[in-house]
Amino acid sequence: MRILLAIPVLVAALACGSPKLSRREAEGDIRKDYPVQIVVTIPESASAIKGSPEHARLVALQEAVAAKGAFAVTRKAEGDRETFAFKPGASAPKEASLSAKGYELPAAEAEFVRALRIEYMRDSARVTYQIRLSRPTAWFGLFQTLHPGVRPGETKERHASYRREGRSWVLQNTDETLKKAR
Repeated sequence: MRILLAIPVLVAALACGSPKLSRREAEGDIRKDYPVQIVVTIPESASAIKGSPEHARLVALQEAVAAKGAFAVTRKAEGDRETFAFKPGASAPKEASLSAKGYELPAAEAEFVRALRIEYMRDSARVTYQIRLSRPTAWFGLFQTLHPGVRPGETKERHASYRREGRSWVLQNTDETLKKAR
């Protein structure tokens, strides 16, 4: 008789309890947004103070694109600043696309690896997951010029936010800023 009385209490407790977001569900949701394209952005025009780290970065960028003959670079000194103008050359890559930031060249892809941990708040959850740098292109060397020490196969952590709606979890956003690879 006691068992029969305990069953409705147990069912009510389970119905009111909060279901946890499973790692498998989170990985399935996040995986849909990957792989993403990692691009190298070459500005149409950029200016920096001579001797600054930004100036050194622009000089390195100029040397790297000029070596491949892909872009023609003109430099113009203006007092303590120097302006660099990058224009596609005769052997400009077909993959180069013009965006608001400049010319974008595909350097590699980042692929989803796995969810590392899930942190629960009241009606939300934060998933920390890992991505891996993969499939470098011919422009990956240029990417390494701008980001020294980056190697294919390296992993980085990213985060995703979930909101609970009833008994299910809905992916709200991730902190990934790159576009899905085509």
